[in-house]
Amino acid sequence: MIYMRVMTAYHTDVGIHKPINEDSLCIQVAETAIGEVVFAIVCDGMGGLQKGELASSNVTRAFKEWFEADFPGLIDEPGMREMIFEQWASIIKTQNEVITKYGALNRIILGTTATVFLLIGTDQFLIVHVGDSRVYCINDSIYRLTEDQTVVNEEIKKGNLTPEEAERDSRRNVLLQCVGATPDVAPAFLSGKVNPGDLYLLCTDGFRHEISADEIACELNPREIPDESALKRVLEKLVRLNMERGERDNITALAIKLS
Repeated sequence: MIYMRVMTAYHTDVGIHKPINEDSLCIQVAETAIGEVVFAIVCDGMGGLQKGELASSNVTRAFKEWFEADFPGLIDEPGMREMIFEQWASIIKTQNEVITKYGALNRIILGTTATVFLLIGTDQFLIVHVGDSRVYCINDSIYRLTEDQTVVNEEIKKGNLTPEEAERDSRRNVLLQCVGATPDVAPAFLSGKVNPGDLYLLCTDGFRHEISADEIACELNPREIPDESALKRVLEKLVRLNMERGERDNITALAIKLS
């Protein structure tokens, strides 16, 4: 069996404006019978007065518990991919109901994005995605794997806005759906093959408003990152750069590098 060495790092910051950090994240690496498995999740909560943090941390915890308790029983099962997607859909549905009910009882609106990434050995990655946090793959170039579920992205697809106009549009943070603030949630599911040298970046929207994809790709060039300490330093540098350029949101980034 071929094993691929994995390096991971993350950095999160409350930023220059908000009183608390409403982002949540988790990353775990496990040795299994099918090789190394990496589980990662990034959630960007919204709601204010710590309620956004409540929503994001609840969803993060639910997926973490799934990885620790339920995923081991799926390893190497026929139809593993489909079974994982079914269980992820169930988690999102349940969390949407729980958070929506909590909001109704307390007469508040709260919710969270949810972007989950599972790297399975040397074979494949799986993603479930709700909202506008993102997953990128960086190697010879940078590719965005997820699609923002936002008003401005719909306008781009209709031809009413260019990507550059969307970045300056006042509606750029308006979500079409999130976990806990919409009656129904239709998550996007993605899968793909992995390659040696790939670097995967999960980030909340606060990480990429003030820096370009080209800047991200240049700083997170996998060939220039020898170890986890270097990976951590690059994420810290990019978070600082966002704040120096005036980003007002919480900022979170998580990276997984294969070698």
